[in-house]
Amino acid sequence: MQAHEIDYQIFGEEMQYVEIELDPQEIVIAEAGSFMMMENNIQMETIFGDGSQQQGSGLFGKLLNAGKRVLTGESLFMTAFLNQGNTKSKVSFASPYPGKILPIDLTEFQGKFICQKSSFLCAAKGVSVGIEFSQKLGRGLFGGEGFIMQKIEGDGMTFVHSGGTMAKKELAHGEVLKVDTGCIIGFTKDVDYDIEFIGGIKNSIFGGEGLFYATLKGPGTVYIQSLPFSRLADRIIASAPRSGGNSREEGSLLGGLGNLLDGDNRF
Repeated sequence: MQAHEIDYQIFGEEMQYVEIELDPQEIVIAEAGSFMMMENNIQMETIFGDGSQQQGSGLFGKLLNAGKRVLTGESLFMTAFLNQGNTKSKVSFASPYPGKILPIDLTEFQGKFICQKSSFLCAAKGVSVGIEFSQKLGRGLFGGEGFIMQKIEGDGMTFVHSGGTMAKKELAHGEVLKVDTGCIIGFTKDVDYDIEFIGGIKNSIFGGEGLFYATLKGPGTVYIQSLPFSRLADRIIASAPRSGGNSREEGSLLGGLGNLLDGDNRF
């Protein structure tokens, strides 16, 4: 199915949202919960899976499509936004946490882009959001993303979200980039993705960077994020108040005054 051609504009710096402009009868699909605002002519409908119906028609095809999404940690349902008016109308989708929205034209990547789970934000109708199984045992067990990553296929525009600042790397044939496993946003289909043991007892036990990092071997394009959501969540949990409502600094003799003197050193 040929994807709808949509126009877009991204607003903001660290808390971005993307505004999609739809011609009459054009449709954009989005993850449940990413909707921000829309104009009056836009009609919203909840659908099974991504609505691409590339796995067959009827109830079985829809269930199979939706089942793939469950394996990537997403909801059974997605939301479709249709412009049912006679003029152009706009609908907007917001980032779930601080970072950047990455627009991807799948025609520039041979119709396929592989990304981490939960990074998909929205796409033109006709784009398929499926699963990509890892064929390497080590990558599946220790790679951070498990055996399954998201696979986005088609010939239209899609939008994925990253945390923090985004870096784009163009890898030549045979060139290797070593990355923290959680910092990968996604990569093109020709990139060889594996994991590697950090090595060294001191590095493994006291390094604080985990036991493995990802190796990405070119040729291809790789996108890296500076702040994975898992890292952000860990920092928030670490600084959350403990039982009794006290943060970890409030156990000092100076109490709240000690916090003022210490400054922001919770991380």
